[in-house]
Amino acid sequence: MRGPVNLFDITLTMKSLEYPFNDELPLLGGAKKIDANVKWLRMPLPFALDHINLWLIKDFFDGQLGWTVVDCGVANQATKDAWESIFLSELEGLPIIRVIVTHMHPDHIGLAAWLCEKWSAPLWMTMTDYLLAKWLSSAEGASVGSAAGGGGAADHFAKHGLNQEEDLIKIRARANYFSQMVPSVPPRFRRIIDREEITIGDRVWQVIAGYGHAPEHASLWNAQDNLLISGDMVLPRISTNVSVFDTEPDADPLGLYLSSLERFINLPEKTLVLPSHGKPFQGLHWRVEQLKKHHQDRLADTMAACQQAPQTARDLIPILFKRELDLHQLTFAMGEAIAHLNYLWRVGCLSREASSDGVWRFFYQKSYL
Repeated sequence: MRGPVNLFDITLTMKSLEYPFNDELPLLGGAKKIDANVKWLRMPLPFALDHINLWLIKDFFDGQLGWTVVDCGVANQATKDAWESIFLSELEGLPIIRVIVTHMHPDHIGLAAWLCEKWSAPLWMTMTDYLLAKWLSSAEGASVGSAAGGGGAADHFAKHGLNQEEDLIKIRARANYFSQMVPSVPPRFRRIIDREEITIGDRVWQVIAGYGHAPEHASLWNAQDNLLISGDMVLPRISTNVSVFDTEPDADPLGLYLSSLERFINLPEKTLVLPSHGKPFQGLHWRVEQLKKHHQDRLADTMAACQQAPQTARDLIPILFKRELDLHQLTFAMGEAIAHLNYLWRVGCLSREASSDGVWRFFYQKSYL
């Protein structure tokens, strides 16, 4: 069993992140150079989080000069149109020769099949995330429902106190949430694994596997140029969603995520982080400590609430999230509230009981001190 984290032992120095490109952003359908080998793309998303960053890396692979793409965007016409503009304006007459996907979420893998087929390029990603994306995009997987929608998700959240029938009906209606944005996944892939070194052009990028946000997330570290494609593991302005969903209801993704963050402390402080959302930044160590403290503060809030009275995940939403949430955000907020409860339950600070209504309630047992 994983030991508890001391919630109160992190002191952060007063500093802020550095953004080398200031407020400059790539234009839709265009790119911005990071260095001689890497281009930054920015694609629209149909959510409150309205963009994703993608990366083009100059490559020489299987005897061919071209580009490796890292992440793909969701499968919709707006993203395809932006890619078509990039094909004309940013590829310098060279083909896309490899597609790397950091993890299986729709904004990252959504257009992988389209890109791979269009350019006859292979897909590289971790096995766990490939297989889960393949399942959720299939007819059978879609009929069961994805992590953020469908009957399984609705029943899961109902067991944690989400009892507004209107919300549950809408969640059940979202069974095709994943397959709408990921209509297909390439039939074949090349597996990448933790610590593997991938040569892209004349640079070596090492895979850093991370857990908690996705089953087997792959960040990419280029030591020669001090570049980290962090995917969703380290973001500059928002905290990465860490959720428990119906397929693994007793999971501890928060414990996995906090452990995974430690991997990034070993990288140089001046590393230029290329995140999936937000702007490229420096200040990696400080940001990791800030993310750890964010979750430790949320754990402390959860403990304090449970000490006052038994809590469901739904009870914790206004405590952990201080803003109005739409339905899409509510599903992820529920998943994250359960993650904090499960973490504390796993380390023995909380116990849980299923009440006569079938809802899990968590009870205070002991403090961290």
